Amino acid sequence: MASIDPADARRRLEAGEAVLVDVREPDEWAAGHAPDAVHRPLADLDPAEFAGRSVITTCRGGGRGTRAAEALAEAGVDAANLDGGLRAWAERGGAIVRDDGSPGALD
Repeated sequence: MASIDPADARRRLEAGEAVLVDVREPDEWAAGHAPDAVHRPLADLDPAEFAGRSVITTCRGGGRGTRAAEALAEAGVDAANLDGGLRAWAERGGAIVRDDGSPGALD
């Protein structure tokens, strides 16, 4: 299963080459997420929704994102997991926001 570091993920997202799919639970999403991410809890992830697109999956630390990327890849979707999850994203300068644009948190 492929993984992608936060800097390369940011580059691909900014270039429109991929979509970031956050597979955390709704309460985690509400507390803070990456700007422009798509929220699909792991239990609700439907590979057909992402057919023909490049997807970067993420969660807080990487475990659920890895499972999501594996499931998507098995279904034929071009998918990679964000290495280290949103914690690594934030540690490397990636923004974490709430739906209203205010600063978010991961804890």
